[in-house]
Amino acid sequence: MASMIPYSRYHRALQPTFPFDLFDDMLSTRTDVTAAFKIDVEDAGDGYVVSAELPGVERDQIDVELNEGRLSISVEKTESEETRDKNYLHKETSEWSCTRGVYLKDAATAGLTAKLENGILTVNVPKQDEKANVTKIAID
Repeated sequence: MASMIPYSRYHRALQPTFPFDLFDDMLSTRTDVTAAFKIDVEDAGDGYVVSAELPGVERDQIDVELNEGRLSISVEKTESEETRDKNYLHKETSEWSCTRGVYLKDAATAGLTAKLENGILTVNVPKQDEKANVTKIAID
């Protein structure tokens, strides 16, 4: 029965450990719940360009928010194939979610744009000239 369960370092309790399991982990293309997507933040002078690698993720599975200077990118993905004409002994589905965030202290809330193309999410965040919620107080 153990031969029917694919190896994954996250499910070691389900099967014995073999000396070459390390190579299985290195060559695996499977995305597990603990996996996080890669983000890059570039200072473009008048704004920031944030890029996230999200291969295989659809637009409706992504949520992008800017809240008090913190840009958050959240992904929630479920993959499942259902074929009713087979008698399965083992069937895999995957479901994962991940949120990555970055603090951009001078991010403006107006003029934000986001585009998903070829598995890369690009978010353009303009900078504001001065903090709108900062008030200079004169000393008597």
